[in-house]
Amino acid sequence: MIRLFDLSLQLNGFPIKKAKAELDKIVRFSEEEFTSFLENKKKEIVDFHLKKNPFYAELAGKATAEDWENLPILNKQNLQKPLEERLSKGYFKKNVYLNKTSGSSGTPFVFAKDKYSHALTWASNIMRFGWFGIDFNHSYQARFYGIPMDFIGYKKERFKDFLTHRFRFPVFDLSDEILEKFLQKFKTKKFDYINGYTSSIVLFAKYLEQKNIVLNETCPTLKACFVTSEMLFETDKKLLEKQFGIPIISEYGASELDLIAFENPEGEWQVNAETLFVEILDENNNHVPHGTEGKIVITSLFNKANPFIRYEIGDIGILDEKSTPQKPILKKLVGRTNDVAILPSGKKSPGLTFYYVTKSIIEDDGNVKEFIIKQTKIDTFEIEYIAESELVSEQIQKIQEAIDLYLEPNLNFTFTRKIVLERTNRGKLKQFKSYL
Repeated sequence: MIRLFDLSLQLNGFPIKKAKAELDKIVRFSEEEFTSFLENKKKEIVDFHLKKNPFYAELAGKATAEDWENLPILNKQNLQKPLEERLSKGYFKKNVYLNKTSGSSGTPFVFAKDKYSHALTWASNIMRFGWFGIDFNHSYQARFYGIPMDFIGYKKERFKDFLTHRFRFPVFDLSDEILEKFLQKFKTKKFDYINGYTSSIVLFAKYLEQKNIVLNETCPTLKACFVTSEMLFETDKKLLEKQFGIPIISEYGASELDLIAFENPEGEWQVNAETLFVEILDENNNHVPHGTEGKIVITSLFNKANPFIRYEIGDIGILDEKSTPQKPILKKLVGRTNDVAILPSGKKSPGLTFYYVTKSIIEDDGNVKEFIIKQTKIDTFEIEYIAESELVSEQIQKIQEAIDLYLEPNLNFTFTRKIVLERTNRGKLKQFKSYL
């Protein structure tokens, strides 16, 4: 049978066969071999960026790979400059994988991965989903995600859905009428698994609960549900298990990196130690003992296009006491929650919908540095932002058009430029907050 998913990666310049072979080799290392591999990769990636990336070399100063703990902690503000100024020598927009972060932390930016690094990301995804009997080449995915609403972006995303054997349920409108249509699809299509934003999938489960329906009785082919991008609370997990009748697996990732942690078949949140090096640090950037809370700092071991070395992702976490370098276990993650917006028409839209709205103001010129959105009334929202200059009327008009398209017309938005934005006591921005 044709392996369409692998083929599409290969045709787009992502060497998936080579990546799968390397990942397979890494996971088979003995403990001693893995320790040697990790130290070599850390040194190799730092040395590469010190020599080939002027942006990182300037940031690092005199620090070297041998002096790991004196390497700078990279943050999202460091990365908010034009991509051309951050790319390593030999890498250009035309020969890398490009994307934007979702801005869920309130600090969006454009990033690049070299094509081999991105192939390793997919190899890692394929391996972990495979733990639960999911094969991207053949398994049919029910995808609860956003989708671009412009004609070309929409068609492109739908074509990608076809190639990757998935059916998309857009999450911009999660009213009961739409959720009923979702349910009807599960009656007629043989889905193997569900994947998507936690809050959207939870809203669907609540709808099923109201109707006293268990999803795998409606769609018996379902094997598992994978939730991402937002925190999965224990009460919600129990609801999903009850209403779906299948295992619920939680993943934690970042588009600019990789899957960071993925729930394994033993129910542990296993950290991706094959392509990433994860550290937990205190406020003074010192390592904390396993079992102690601290900020999550991550090094991408393979990405040569764009340095992510000791990168502070903006989340707080705890590594389990039983963690080893080869098999770190994430005991707890603090953050990654998103409120749901309730709109005058009755629509319910998850906070991540606002990624598609605010994308209009996320330009690679670095003007808008940070933003948060507050819902103060059912039809009223406030956008507070930090920028080098005020948004002009043309930009606001563009944002308003995106709001009309992705949410609904006749919503009132105010825009306020700030010197500083309100943060949680953890120092993290919450991009969307409902005060209803």
